[in-house]
Amino acid sequence: MTVPVEVILPLKKLREGVHQSRKYAQIVSSIKAVGLVEAPVVIPDPQNSGSYFLLDGHLRIEVVKELGVPTVECLIGRDEETYTYNQRINRLRPVQEHRMIARAMERGVPQERIAEIDTLAGASEPA
Repeated sequence: MTVPVEVILPLKKLREGVHQSRKYAQIVSSIKAVGLVEAPVVIPDPQNSGSYFLLDGHLRIEVVKELGVPTVECLIGRDEETYTYNQRINRLRPVQEHRMIARAMERGVPQERIAEIDTLAGASEPA
C-alpha cells in the first residue's frame, strides 16, 4: 500500500548519531541509486484514521524523509506483530535481489555503482 511518509509514526526513537553511521550512509546510497528495495512495515493507528505505526524500517523511513520522498510503498502488518515483528521478518531473497538489480540497470544505474552499493551493504556495522 502506498502511504504518505508524513502519516507514518515511528514506534521507537533512533539512537543519537545514527545519521553519521555507516549503515545510514549505505541506506542513503542504496535508495538514491535504486530506490527503496525492502518495504517498511506499518499497522493502522486505531486511534487516528489515516495514520500508521511503523513496525519495521525506521532507518529507511528516516532516509526517505531526508530525501524528501512524499510517499512510500509499505507492507501492512497485523496487530499481533506490533512488538515482535523484527523476529519474524523475512530478509531479501536472492530472486528479489536479482529483480532489484535488473530494475536498477534498466533505469540506467551503472554496474559499477551497483557493485559499490553491494560492497557497502556487505560491510557490517560495529555494535
